[in-house]
Amino acid sequence: MKIECWAIGKPHESYVDEGIKDFTKRIENYYPIEWRLFNLKKNSGSFSPEKLKHDESLLIVDSLKPEDWLVSLDERGKSLNSRKLAGFIQDRGNERIKRLIFLIGGAYGLDEQVLKKSKFIWSLSNLTFPHQLVRLILAEQIYRACSIGRNEKYHHD
Repeated sequence: MKIECWAIGKPHESYVDEGIKDFTKRIENYYPIEWRLFNLKKNSGSFSPEKLKHDESLLIVDSLKPEDWLVSLDERGKSLNSRKLAGFIQDRGNERIKRLIFLIGGAYGLDEQVLKKSKFIWSLSNLTFPHQLVRLILAEQIYRACSIGRNEKYHHD
């Protein structure tokens, strides 16, 4: 299984880039992993939130393959603790999923079209985080889940 982390927006800011690279390298000890950023046109800042979400959804849906397992991060999703996330990722691997995709939406969230394509909708927290930090948190949580799955010492109960 390959893990892909997709995000709408600009490249990682330098203050989070180092952390994302570090956790991504650690995850590679368990699964192949890749980050993919979807950038919109330069004038997208003048779009309405609905148009922006719609345009973002077209980029996402066009990039999905029928066999992909899409996990969308959304505040209305289901919460998982780190152990449950570890089991979730292991279950996808046991199901021989080819591509497990974690998707971080844009500033206004995800369009319904994308949410309907999702096999799971996950809420990281009830808190609101800066978009860049969500990427770092996601990378750390995937690494934590992988280390739990192998009974390694990174996670403490």
